[in-house]
Amino acid sequence: MMMAVIRRISLTGWIMLAIVAGVLAGWLWPRQAQELQFVSNIFLRLIKCVVAPLIFATLVVGVAGHADDWKAVGRLALKSLVYFEALTTAALFIGLAVVNVARPGAGIHLDTASKAAEPAPAQITLPGVLERAAPQSFFDAAARNDILEVVVFSILFAVALTQVEERPRRVMLDVCDALAKVMFKFTGLVMWFAPLGVGAAVAVTIGKSGFGVLLGLGKLVLTLYGALLLFVAAALIPVMLLARISVPAFFKAIRNPALLAFTTASSEAALPEAMRRMEEFGVPKRIVSFVLPVGYAFNLDGTMLYLSVAVMFVAQAAGMPLSLGQQLPILLTLMLTSKGVAGVPRGSMVVLTGTLASFGLPTEGLVVMLGVDAFLDMARTTVNVTGNCLASAVVARWEGELGNP
Repeated sequence: MMMAVIRRISLTGWIMLAIVAGVLAGWLWPRQAQELQFVSNIFLRLIKCVVAPLIFATLVVGVAGHADDWKAVGRLALKSLVYFEALTTAALFIGLAVVNVARPGAGIHLDTASKAAEPAPAQITLPGVLERAAPQSFFDAAARNDILEVVVFSILFAVALTQVEERPRRVMLDVCDALAKVMFKFTGLVMWFAPLGVGAAVAVTIGKSGFGVLLGLGKLVLTLYGALLLFVAAALIPVMLLARISVPAFFKAIRNPALLAFTTASSEAALPEAMRRMEEFGVPKRIVSFVLPVGYAFNLDGTMLYLSVAVMFVAQAAGMPLSLGQQLPILLTLMLTSKGVAGVPRGSMVVLTGTLASFGLPTEGLVVMLGVDAFLDMARTTVNVTGNCLASAVVARWEGELGNP
């Protein structure tokens, strides 16, 4: 009887149980819980080893597999980029509006005389982003999980593949299609380890930071979570309605990748499952294989919203009120520099440091936020994954190819 009940529990159910167990372990045994870091690291390493070959295989098939219809490929790219720009801009403005109303930095007296323990990272510039986007080695980019470089290499490889004769092109397409199928099966095996990895990640986070750090900077955490929920309600759900996408069906489809993104704070960990779920949702493989990988490089709704909240939080904590006219150039700067976040380690921190320095705001404010950054990262990563899943469904509807919903 007990075994029958256990077998009926879905993967999502096991992940939810693991989250509860992780919270309890981190709260009751914080020191021991921190020793579980290796378990979550193993899970993340297994998932991340899927990302580069999966992106390469699916993008090559998605682009080179439609070489006879370049208009369709170009139309898909244009529609994706238009959608990305519209939603990330909306995320910035919603974040700015919420942080100006909630004022989470008010009452926090920032010690601008203190200095960060580590040197500030260099500011992201357009030439720097373009230079870094050019891959010098696919294998190096794959080893570092640099999504931007992998995407650029995969697209160039696919375009080159369209220039060769039919027989070798068909062989390479068959190989890439087989590789993608194998990597999806590989992901399915790794996902059975997900509850252990997720539970350990939650236990380590609670064990390290505890609930006390949330009390000290709770207003900032609540502001970001509230702004992200408002973005989902005011931007993503209206987009679903306009695109005639079933809201309950969509959220049911992405619950597993969203849970993975929240508990691991890793977009890469959720990518294989997100691609599989969106195909099951009715998005054609050629659209999923193009929109999701490109979106991971250019459509970071949660990160964009977080950046606007973080900059204004620092200004408020430093006692430096900014007028709307002063805030708009900051928004424009974030809009431009954040396009290169995907391939930069701690990319949001890099963008924030450069933006704060450019507008004379104290970078010491970033040190204050580090205490709750794990909780902030969990939320913004979840919205990044949700936004990219929706992007694939919207573009499919735009193309008239969305299946089930």
